[in-house]
Amino acid sequence: MLIRQLEYLAALDRERHFARAASACHVSQPALSAALRKLEAELDIRIVRRGHRFEGFTPEGERVLRWAYRILAERDLLDAEVGAMRKGRTGRLRIGVLPSAAAAVAHLTAPFGSRHPRVRLSVWALPAEEIARGLADGSLDCGVAPLGAAPGRTLGSTVRLYGERGVVLACPGRFTGRAWVAWEELAGVPLCGLTCDGGALRAMEAALAENGGRPSVQVETDALPALYTHVAEGDWCGVVAHSWLCSAPPPPGVRVLPVTGAERVREVGIVVPERAPEPLLAREFAAFARTVPLQEVLDAALPPGPGAPMHAAPGGSGPRAPRGLWDQASADSASGAAPAAGVRSRRSSSPA
Repeated sequence: MLIRQLEYLAALDRERHFARAASACHVSQPALSAALRKLEAELDIRIVRRGHRFEGFTPEGERVLRWAYRILAERDLLDAEVGAMRKGRTGRLRIGVLPSAAAAVAHLTAPFGSRHPRVRLSVWALPAEEIARGLADGSLDCGVAPLGAAPGRTLGSTVRLYGERGVVLACPGRFTGRAWVAWEELAGVPLCGLTCDGGALRAMEAALAENGGRPSVQVETDALPALYTHVAEGDWCGVVAHSWLCSAPPPPGVRVLPVTGAERVREVGIVVPERAPEPLLAREFAAFARTVPLQEVLDAALPPGPGAPMHAAPGGSGPRAPRGLWDQASADSASGAAPAAGVRSRRSSSPA
């Protein structure tokens, strides 16, 4: 049995046509057919159903095909490992991420890509359901998804990245002079929400339901810039997970208020599926993610307030809240002055 025979078999499965499979393998159709017949003779089974054209695989052939894919994948893994020893890690890493995590994940992919310049990174923003499906069918190498709440059964290892917190984007004239709000205070307030950010909305709905209230979501959009504009120009408040603040700062006049009692909306982490061959690039990416304090990066975009995260001061003896723009915002609130004009992202401030 030769690796080349298995490559012909896999090509026939992909193309479902003898001539196209031969063309994909850069051989003549008679040469491909002869190689497959020789493989059948060596294994003493019929693999391919033949008529005037390709008619599929026999049950025995389907089992051989699964082994062919496994052996070819192991061959590719060997090539990658040898290449990594010579020139550094190579390959492609396909990552499905929650839309709310897309900008935050750049804090991982950017340094990881710099460390492995020969690795091609493909990052797709997908709903949790599609991430779970991609991990199951092999179209994704790893996912950044909710931990413990992803649809379907999650098989594989996980690395926690951060806990999402709920925040309110207060329009001009709403919650003036406040440094925080409670979910219960949003009952009856006209709201905007992101259709691709169900975590914060569900947390708010559950909190209001416990207190006999109902949310009044009047505007839904799938784009953060559109949400910002609605809040800035209308009488609505926005409800989002704080990880969105990595994408772009709010416009002038829109304040970010932490929600007390919403220190954790949901846990988000990397999921690496269990499969053979082992997705080494995905596991290396997950191991690298453990070294990046992503929770602190995201929490630094929050103003201090009840339940706000506290970080240890470098070289200091106690915790402190992140300093900077929010210190000025708190001082403005205390003095009755106009609030500062938004959050400054640690990355680019242009809309994602």
